[in-house]
Amino acid sequence: MNKLKKNIQVGKVNFILILIFFFFTSYSSFLIALENTNNNFVEIKILDKVSSKTNLLKLNIGKELKFQNLLIKSLKCKNSEFDDNPEITAYIQVQDLVNKDNNEVFVFNGWTFSSSPAINPFDHPVYDIWLTKCY
Repeated sequence: MNKLKKNIQVGKVNFILILIFFFFTSYSSFLIALENTNNNFVEIKILDKVSSKTNLLKLNIGKELKFQNLLIKSLKCKNSEFDDNPEITAYIQVQDLVNKDNNEVFVFNGWTFSSSPAINPFDHPVYDIWLTKCY
């Protein structure tokens, strides 16, 4: 009977150790996933079609930045978790400050993709915008 009690106690200790192990491994993977989604900056490249000059801008996520007559705001940015073909996506809103038409709030409002900007294109007569980095 005494040997049975010792086996039960050893079994309980092993069970608790296994639970602690799974808790810490799942918590660490949660922190890694959270770290991958908490990017603070978006880097975009803007082409002025008239002068053929490009500018590289660094946007704080959630803050507006004025560039020429555009007001640009990035709401979210995410790097893909795949190493073989990395994809960068960002949710960007762009207002044209010259356009005073009340029917059109944003000239662009949506997701943009670094590898395929033509999926959801930024259509402006003077500027082109490309997503380059998320960090």
